[in-house]
This record gives sequence, structure tokens and C-alpha cells, in this order.
Amino acid sequence: MTDAGKRRQYDVMTGEMKKIGIIAGYGNYPVLLAEFLNQKGYAVYSLCVHGQTDRRMLDFSEKSAWIGFGNFGKAVRFLRRNQVPQVTMAGGVWKRAFHRPLLIFRYLPDFYTIRLFSPHFIFRTKDCKVDSLLLTCVDAFERYGIQVVPGTDIAPELLVKRELLTRRAPTAAQWKDIQFGWKIAKEMGRLDIGQTVTVKDRSVVAIEALEGTDECILRSGNLCKGFTVIKVAKPQQDMRFDLPCFGMQTVKNIAAAGGKVLAIEADRSIFVGQQDVIDFADKNGIAVLGLIQEDVSRDEYHSGGFRPKKC
Repeated sequence: MTDAGKRRQYDVMTGEMKKIGIIAGYGNYPVLLAEFLNQKGYAVYSLCVHGQTDRRMLDFSEKSAWIGFGNFGKAVRFLRRNQVPQVTMAGGVWKRAFHRPLLIFRYLPDFYTIRLFSPHFIFRTKDCKVDSLLLTCVDAFERYGIQVVPGTDIAPELLVKRELLTRRAPTAAQWKDIQFGWKIAKEMGRLDIGQTVTVKDRSVVAIEALEGTDECILRSGNLCKGFTVIKVAKPQQDMRFDLPCFGMQTVKNIAAAGGKVLAIEADRSIFVGQQDVIDFADKNGIAVLGLIQEDVSRDEYHSGGFRPKKC
């Protein structure tokens, strides 16, 4: 067991143990969050999704349980049995999985899951937009007294900062693409379609939908080169789930597809593997910057590109 694990055992004996659950999807973010929470003295209880969660989660977990999409009853029982008062959602899920044929037979949901999601998938009295489904996930835990909290409230260090992150800045033309794409991305978020838009010469190249950010970026590379990627939070963003997130895989895909700029919303997005990502972007001539609405509402830029002022 790690030193953090030994400290957690000591906290249990003194009655001061801090517990939190993580519903861990795919990607590096859940692992990074669990590591941060360990460092802050939390004992992490992981709900790992079959076929999606990185097994490194187990290295930072006091206890863990493997669940499927249809196991909300099992998830609630695990947290209640271990007296975990709070849970946070981290990482993605393959949203296309919810639209595969024979859904109920493929995932064999327990009775609690059927009761929760039947208005979405059986009776069709509720829609299947991302926010709608995730709010039902939140309700699954909160109706049993388990609070769903934003992981970034506990580990704000993982949020994107409002600044130019790389040596290279956008050119004046690319800055206009950011301004153009930002408005469209915000509108797509308001409609709960996706968070990412790619733009070239103030023309939309691709919009993210069910396929996810990576596929949107790679599809853009098949259409043109030198495009700009804009990824933002929804205007109505619930900070408990589905936050914009980027890391090494994002910038690798941008490089492979021939993109040149990544503009992401600061203070409302997650940045995984920060220094390694910046180094890779610098080596590949990709400009990466964190922005807020105030930045894109003005035309200011310096020679070599726009440089947002730090708060």
C-alpha cells in the first residue's frame, strides 16, 4: 500500500478519514483526480466502468467496484455500504453506446436502473440528450443521500488557466477564427449538441456531436489543414459533469490532423498532463490558450497573435 494509503488507515483510527467516490470513465482524468485527492488526504472509493476505466485507478483507490452502464443499484449499494457521503463524476463514456441496438439485453440493467431510465429509453417521455441522462445519473445517487459534487471544487489545480499556454500564439487570422467559432460552439452547447467546433477562414469545418472531440478533430483533418479547434463549456454548464477536457490525446490528434490552434474555455475546463501537453504542442507548432468570454469579445492582439491578459 502507498504512503497515502497508510495515512488513510491512520485517519480511520482517529475518526478523521475523508471519503469520496469517483465514477471513473475513460481517459486519464479520473486517475489524475484520484491521485490529487489522495494527496489531499481523501480515501477514494472508485466505481470503475467495464471496458472504459483505466486500471491505474485501483492504485489510488481505498476500495473499488466494477460496474456496467446498467448497474446503478450496485453503485449506490457500494457507496452506502462504505459510508461514502460524496461522489464525483470524472472521465468520459462512449455516448454512442446508449444508441446501440438491443440496449436492455446488451447491458442487463438492474431494477433500479430500469426504473430510473425507462422514461428515456422505454417510454420516451424524456429525451436522451447528454444533460438529461447525466442529471438522471445525479438523481440516482442524491435520492439516497449521496451528494454529487464537482471534482474541480476539490482539485481546482486541474482547471485550465486563463493564459497563453504555449510559446506560439494565434495569428491575427486565427484569432478571428477563434472569435467566430466561439459563438458557434456556445450555441451548440446551449442546444446540448457538443462542445467542440473546428474552423478555418471563418468557415465551420466540423461540429462535435455523438462521435466526440477526437473524431471531430480527425474528421476535420480529412477536409482541410491549418484549422482551429475551439472547445467550450455549455452556457448552462453543470460543473458536476461533462466538463470540457483536453490532454495529450487531444493535441496529438490536432497534430496528426494538421490543426494549428486549440482554444479552450478557462476556469471551466480540465487540463490533463499539463507540462507534457504544452511541450508536445510547442514541438509541433500548435498554439494552445485558455480564454474566457471577455477575451473573445474584443479584438486586441499583439504582433505574433493574441495574448490574453492573466487575471
